[in-house]
Amino acid sequence: MKLVLVVAAALVDPDDRVLIAQRPAGKALAGLWEFPGGKVEPGERPEAALIRELAEELGLTVVEPCLAPLTFASYAYPDFHLLMPLYVCRRWDGFAAAREGQLLKWVRPRDLRAYPMPPADEPLIPPLIDLIG
Repeated sequence: MKLVLVVAAALVDPDDRVLIAQRPAGKALAGLWEFPGGKVEPGERPEAALIRELAEELGLTVVEPCLAPLTFASYAYPDFHLLMPLYVCRRWDGFAAAREGQLLKWVRPRDLRAYPMPPADEPLIPPLIDLIG
């Protein structure tokens, strides 16, 4: 089974809310909510991939020292196995803007379960609740 490495960020604002994005129509798992991030390209470090993805998807500038690894998800989809580290980030430059047709929402970690998420994202919620509340 193919292993796919994807990185994700829990962007935490000053009010301790986390940014989630809704997958747009036409993409796999459309309509589900997820943490921003994306695939790690061959030869790319996960942190570099996350910095690139946050710039492409949201227009945010993040520097590596502001990324703190929190947990990871390991999930077997029918066609591939997903490995996804989650980094917490509390500092960035810019304002989050949907650059790929996705909806964005700032949510308290304890309220994340109210938003349908891909099965790989769901195990990431409890560590965020433990960290932020």
